[in-house]
Amino acid sequence: MLKNEKVYVDEILKGMYKDSYYPGFLVDKCKDIFIRMCEKIEEENPQNLEELYRITQSSTEEINELESEFNENGSEIETIAREYLAEEFYKLAEAYGFEPDIEELIATRDW
Repeated sequence: MLKNEKVYVDEILKGMYKDSYYPGFLVDKCKDIFIRMCEKIEEENPQNLEELYRITQSSTEEINELESEFNENGSEIETIAREYLAEEFYKLAEAYGFEPDIEELIATRDW
């Protein structure tokens, strides 16, 4: 259970859920990564962007690992998915009081 009242779990990746191109079970996996990332932010309480980026980049690497599963299921992490994912990283970082550089948040991405 997340403590931050600004994080609405039901809103995470809502756009991807609405698009049938993205298999729901894979969007669920991405959403779970975001929830674990938020839990880690709450647990570690990063004090600066460098500490936050360490957490978000680790979560980005987890999403990287899903790319082959997307491909195997007739989908991919393409332009629109990249936008959804990057936007989610940014919104969640903002919810925790950070003004991040979007490219640094997801610097470890393969997508």
